[in-house]
Amino acid sequence: MNYYTTAETPLGELIIAEEEDRITRLFLSQEDWVDWKETVQNTEHKETPNLAEAKQQLQEYFAGERKTFSLPLSQKGTPFQQKVWQALERIPYGESRSYADIAAAVGSPKAVTIFVPCHRVIGKNSALTGYAGSKTEIKAFLLNIERISYKEK
Repeated sequence: MNYYTTAETPLGELIIAEEEDRITRLFLSQEDWVDWKETVQNTEHKETPNLAEAKQQLQEYFAGERKTFSLPLSQKGTPFQQKVWQALERIPYGESRSYADIAAAVGSPKAVTIFVPCHRVIGKNSALTGYAGSKTEIKAFLLNIERISYKEK
């Protein structure tokens, strides 16, 4: 069975999904959520212990009380995507990396145009660049929480 819950945040309502007792997705937009829900069978709105913990940790993060997350995650993707996610997890709170930095960290320095869905990844010249499923305002909001400096386009 797959479960989801909603969390009210300064970014609006977020949706957290769980499959097989592991957090699998955090949806920043209703459009992404609707697309996902239509492809996943047996999805029920229920606040499991893992989903409740994820909500709590999000609240702590937005309040400036949490710098790292400690949740049972399951990220499904290609081996390359797994390498990218591992590189993203190594970016410390309050710091950023460029897309080129991430590409080099995963051994693909020419992959600088790959879209990486992480708010701590910014343009090589510190420019604010796009963010998965949302607008750059959301990315700016998250960078500001962590006091990461960036340049407006």
